[in-house]
Amino acid sequence: MTKTTQPTVGRVALVGAGPGDPELITLKGARLLREADVVIYDNLVAPGLLDLCSPTAERIFVGKMAGNHTLPQDEISQLIVDKAMTGKAVVRLKGGDPFVFGRGGEELAVLLEAGVAVDIVPGVTAAMGAAASFGFPLTHRDHAQSCVFVTGHLKEHSVDLNWPALAQANQTIVIYMGISGLETISAKLQAAGLAGDTPAALIYRATWPNQRIYPCSLASLPQTARINRVKPPALIVIGQVVALLKSGE
Repeated sequence: MTKTTQPTVGRVALVGAGPGDPELITLKGARLLREADVVIYDNLVAPGLLDLCSPTAERIFVGKMAGNHTLPQDEISQLIVDKAMTGKAVVRLKGGDPFVFGRGGEELAVLLEAGVAVDIVPGVTAAMGAAASFGFPLTHRDHAQSCVFVTGHLKEHSVDLNWPALAQANQTIVIYMGISGLETISAKLQAAGLAGDTPAALIYRATWPNQRIYPCSLASLPQTARINRVKPPALIVIGQVVALLKSGE
């Protein structure tokens, strides 16, 4: 009687690459990169991180930029599944943290439904990298007792947030993917009661060699972006903690 062997299903690790500086990846993430047979990576992953990969590892770029997606999200998720089904060790390398606006949750759901084992390796998210790089805290006992991360880019390309909840005193707001909606963000937060002179900053490519910060106010966010031609990937930070850039507290 002939035995039928079932194909061996590999494992997938969703690994946070950190905000840009290759040294900010975790030790576990670096180890999994070295052990991977396949690495599927985004455009926000520092090129230096790929040097950690085995020379024999297959490297697949699936980066997304505004209006230019290498592959749609559903095809990326299916690609990860397909590679795992060949029995290989797969690393899905994502900028920042996989579960902070990185669609890691969507990919995890598809993998689990397909019966693929998944490891989650957190990464330093862009907001934390930005604060560390430019020397201001996201929270502070005197200035911000809460910090909120929101996305300024929804599936329908709209900006529809809970503005009253965001426009609170003593709170830091970090907005990912919001550059195209700056006019709306500035106007809506002011209409919800946040003062126009609230300190703010636009931060481009935090922790990368070409990082830039543009301090301004909530009211002047759109104008600051236009004058300095700020493009994605950039974060918007709003709150009194941004003023600490100058005071060094």
